[in-house]
Amino acid sequence: MDYEPYRGELVAYCYRMTGSFHDAEDLVQETLLRAWKARERYDPTRASVRTWLYRIATNVCLTALEGRARRPLPSGLGGPSDDPGAPLTPASDIPWLEPFPDNRFDIGVRTDMRLALVAAVQVLPPRQRAVLVLREVLDFSAAEVAAQLGTTVAAVNSALQRARAALADAGDLGEVTEPDDPELHAVVQRYMRAFEAADVPALVRLLTDAVVLEMPPVPLWYRGSHDYGRFIRRVFDLRGTGWAMRALTANGQPALAAYAPPGPGHGPDGTLALHTLQVLRLAGGRIAHNVVFADPAVFEAFGLPRQISRDESRRAR
Repeated sequence: MDYEPYRGELVAYCYRMTGSFHDAEDLVQETLLRAWKARERYDPTRASVRTWLYRIATNVCLTALEGRARRPLPSGLGGPSDDPGAPLTPASDIPWLEPFPDNRFDIGVRTDMRLALVAAVQVLPPRQRAVLVLREVLDFSAAEVAAQLGTTVAAVNSALQRARAALADAGDLGEVTEPDDPELHAVVQRYMRAFEAADVPALVRLLTDAVVLEMPPVPLWYRGSHDYGRFIRRVFDLRGTGWAMRALTANGQPALAAYAPPGPGHGPDGTLALHTLQVLRLAGGRIAHNVVFADPAVFEAFGLPRQISRDESRRAR
């Protein structure tokens, strides 16, 4: 049997379960290895290959999640900061939520991968996570999920009800949007131009009043366009002007790779260094949330070049 056609959707499933793209890849590798070893015991009269693989993947994920801390975003750990000059000290002991690199998978795999939703799902107990994703995202029947989890249909329905209630209490998870929507694209392009020009007032005009800015692995975060602008002003004061932005997508959302101007340890003149990956959520034609990732492992997962020349940045526009 050829299991490779299922690899992409299994990676997306394991990512939703764990909140880590790197863990998801490892868990899918384990899933496919177990499936290959058990191939002689597969009974096509009891389940399709896809359903059988998801049962194996679910067991692999549940085992991996035993005793493991959830992967949060900074906004899930405490209140916002009002100090734009607060020390940007990474919390390396926290297993932070990671973004999902859309460019490595087809559109069907990326269905409803919103960062806010993935973060909210991490709060659920692992078996509730599995029930929610298998039923609500992947459209397996209650009977199929019961078989995958080795439980009853009644238990699946009860777990799904509790999971839905928990998500309802999680607050605004944002709406599903299409990254290539023309209006959304225009807002992102204006944000890119304002950032490259270090035009803080123009940036602020593109934000909702209650915009959220967070920066894992730094545990602090900000709420509101005023504090967002004050913090970005600090960034430009520290790193200078002349940034370059590249547009991409992550978790089915618009995203930007930000390249910083030369500075200590950031290459010679004419070279811009990869600084952050920014994942945006828009609402009402404005930016409502920006999760800024600075982990080199995230850059690697997205295949982003660590440096670009100023000439390259101009040609990419």
